Order: sequence, then structure tokens, then C-alpha cells
Amino acid sequence: MNTYEQGIRYRLLKILSEDSSLTQREMSRRMGISLGKLNYCLTELAKRGFVKIHRFKDSSNKTKYMYLLTPRGMEEKTRVAMSFLKSKVKEYEEIKRQIKELSVEIEGKDGEGIFSEEVLEALDGVS
Repeated sequence: MNTYEQGIRYRLLKILSEDSSLTQREMSRRMGISLGKLNYCLTELAKRGFVKIHRFKDSSNKTKYMYLLTPRGMEEKTRVAMSFLKSKVKEYEEIKRQIKELSVEIEGKDGEGIFSEEVLEALDGVS
């Protein structure tokens, strides 16, 4: 699963853990993905036993759904969060490396850099 897919899965599991009564349309808007993509992801999570989908009729006879995380779904949310965090830290480290490389390229070997030493040190100190 790539970082983008991990991000979608994590955000969806997080949203479901916070509010199980949202419609698919509301979830897709919050996540910034298409309704079709969200529906596909929910279906896959349900097939794997991470989400239970309860269907009921409300007083206006419109079909409504409630999406509940199962205990396995809560475990999956934690697992995906850890994996997603690790991949984001790797991305961050690569971006720091690229910033340093570009700064040296722009400043030249002897010149003053576009970033102060404090900025470069702060990049080194954050992990």
C-alpha cells in the first residue's frame, strides 16, 4: 500500500472512529476524495471486517447508514497510523536532505546560503 492509500485508509478510519453517522458524501468532502473512491474504500474495509455497516430507515423513509468500527477496525487504525507516520517521517527526512542540497547548490561552495545556519541546524535537530 503506497503512502497515498495509507493516508486515505487512516483518515477514513479516523473519521469513522469520531462520527459513525456521517453520510458517504460528507466523508468524501472531508477527505477530499470522490464519492466513488470513498464507497470503494468503505466496501473494502467492511469486507475485511474493519467496519460494520448498519442500514436503517428514518422517519422520512430515506435509507440511512451508520458505519461502525469493529474492534479489528480499531486495531487496523492503530496499525495504519503507525505505518503512515513512518512513511511521512521518511518523506520528511528526504525533504530535509533536498533542502540542504538545494541550498548548497544555490549558494555555491563559498557563498552565503539562502538559509541561515539556524534554519539548517533546526532542520538537523528535528526528527
